[in-house]
Amino acid sequence: MRIAQIAPLHEAVPPKLYGGTERVVSFLTEELVAQGHDVTLFASGDSVTSARLHAVWPRALRLDPSIRDTIAPHMLLMEDIYRQAPDFDVLHFHMDYWSFSLFGRQRTPFVTTLHGRLDLPELQPVFNTFPNAPVISISDSQRRPLPQANFVATVLHGLPENLLTPQPAKQEYLAFLGRIAPEKRPDRAIRIARAAGIKLKIAAKVDRADAEYFESTIKPMLSGGSVEMIGEIGDHEKPSFLSGAIGLLMPIDWPEPFGLVMIEAMACGTPVIAFNRGSVPEIIEDDLTGFIVEDETSAVARVTKLESLSRTAVRRRFEQRFTARRMAEDYLRTYRALGAGERKVLRVVI
Repeated sequence: MRIAQIAPLHEAVPPKLYGGTERVVSFLTEELVAQGHDVTLFASGDSVTSARLHAVWPRALRLDPSIRDTIAPHMLLMEDIYRQAPDFDVLHFHMDYWSFSLFGRQRTPFVTTLHGRLDLPELQPVFNTFPNAPVISISDSQRRPLPQANFVATVLHGLPENLLTPQPAKQEYLAFLGRIAPEKRPDRAIRIARAAGIKLKIAAKVDRADAEYFESTIKPMLSGGSVEMIGEIGDHEKPSFLSGAIGLLMPIDWPEPFGLVMIEAMACGTPVIAFNRGSVPEIIEDDLTGFIVEDETSAVARVTKLESLSRTAVRRRFEQRFTARRMAEDYLRTYRALGAGERKVLRVVI
């Protein structure tokens, strides 16, 4: 197939620093190329890909201090794709609702994966106005706030099978991975680890928007010696970090659309304790790949049971459910259905 993958321009593909959406776009693009498809990646010029790269802006906007209006480059991107649309069998957008109006008026099949939270009131009139725009959810739970949207598939994220693998290590601590943010609740992770009497290692970034939260809430909790803040880490550091953890704590307090950190842990054979929010029940299999809990008390109780779970089985379930190959195959199935004019909901349960 001739496939256009269209990424937002704020980050490179893959991202130089933090960027969940751009990582997924990269994993999907590389797997589609590996399977022999003709793929063009529309992204910033500093992106790295084995696909054909088409850049309308030379570098990621977030890293370009000269940029003051980030909408302007995206308008150029939309027009560029529109002019080239007849050259493709399908256009796959990863840019929220940007595509709905313009691309609903042309003939090439298009679809948008929604990567973020959908429980924002300002989204309601957008999806009311464009009820036929085909969209893909990254979990079934993500759909709940927008029942009127034209969801044509749910495609769970995946990672390259050998990107993160189990490493020989003695498991001596609990892990928290990702972002220091109120909705991620690192404060809960600290309390859970302390109540369980186990050291906590936090590998996370602090965005500028969350600096005040870190200073006022998290930093005062770091004293005492039982919590180690090691900062943001890349993929090359994650296998050893996660393999040395008894388990990953994910005590979230928001409707998580997916949560890549859960499958990153699973790839390393590390079980997860996650709060029952958003996508968690679709990712974690209770008492197999981790535990789903409702509160801090039950999380502490499950910490003592983490070592009873088979890390081999955790890794096996990652291989069965969350590889980039499976993700690409699900998307290809969706592309073909759209090309055939199908509008039924597609869902593969693994």
